[in-house]
Amino acid sequence: MTLGTRGERIAARTLKRSKYRIVARNYRCPAGEIDLIALDGDTLVFVEVKTRRSSETAFPEVNVHHQKQRKITQVAKYYLAAKNAQHYPCRFDVVSVVLGESGAPAVEHFVNAFEPANR
Repeated sequence: MTLGTRGERIAARTLKRSKYRIVARNYRCPAGEIDLIALDGDTLVFVEVKTRRSSETAFPEVNVHHQKQRKITQVAKYYLAAKNAQHYPCRFDVVSVVLGESGAPAVEHFVNAFEPANR
């Protein structure tokens, strides 16, 4: 199992424990890919998962830069149109997973991590 796949599984479990309902994993479309799409109540949440083996170099969430935010926004727009779900409120979250040597992952959930990117 790849590092990214492991992090996505941990993130999905974390979200489920917080009563989110996972509606899609690794959603792909012509605009790109998003790791997880979940429902938090009636809000569609587009979740980018960033996983690292340690936080020594940089925290994983730092890698969700403006260009990545634009790509995620495009995928979200595509998903909303394809599923005829434009009426749902939506937001963008980031889940950071750091897999340390201790065995227990450090998971941090950034709710409403960024606003939809224009352009």
